[in-house]
Amino acid sequence: MKHTTGDHRTRVTRMLLRSAFMTLLKEKPIENITIRQLCDLAGLNRGTFYVYYRDIYDMRSKIEQEMFDEFKQAMAPLLETASQTSSKDYILGIFNCLRSNADLCTVTLGKYGDKAFMLRLLDLGRDYYFQNYRKYVAHVGAQELEYYYAFASAGCIGMLHKWLDDGMPLADTQIAQLVEGFLSHGAAYFAAIKDAQK
Repeated sequence: MKHTTGDHRTRVTRMLLRSAFMTLLKEKPIENITIRQLCDLAGLNRGTFYVYYRDIYDMRSKIEQEMFDEFKQAMAPLLETASQTSSKDYILGIFNCLRSNADLCTVTLGKYGDKAFMLRLLDLGRDYYFQNYRKYVAHVGAQELEYYYAFASAGCIGMLHKWLDDGMPLADTQIAQLVEGFLSHGAAYFAAIKDAQK
């Protein structure tokens, strides 16, 4: 029981630190954030901060790595040749990850976000995309695939931005269905919806 209580306390403490950190990152660049400011906002002492992190940059790095690992796990079904996971299902997994890290996504896309982290996620997506789709479109050149990925990823980022700005009103299943529809059919997806309603 003591171990469980300790785990809960750790989760709550890290959640408070993360919440305060994300709040400050919406207001100012990371180089202007002090540990004292962060701890005052979180209602914790500086000693508690140092139990978990070396400094502000270490905190950002660890939070980003946690999301990166979740994102990588959500993408994994793409490379499993025996997987029965549909494109909608893995897109849903990605949006589950994005929702659970909505605070970090909002900050990353904002004025003071870590754009290098966003590029890491995009590069990971590109690697998985090329490894998975190359076998289906062997007749398509690498340059064309690069352009398609640039087009598709920019559209997904735009949808994510809109979804976050709106307060994530659509369920993960709904936004995943829209993304799959737009990627597969473009604007013709709306015609497919109309036909399905007849």
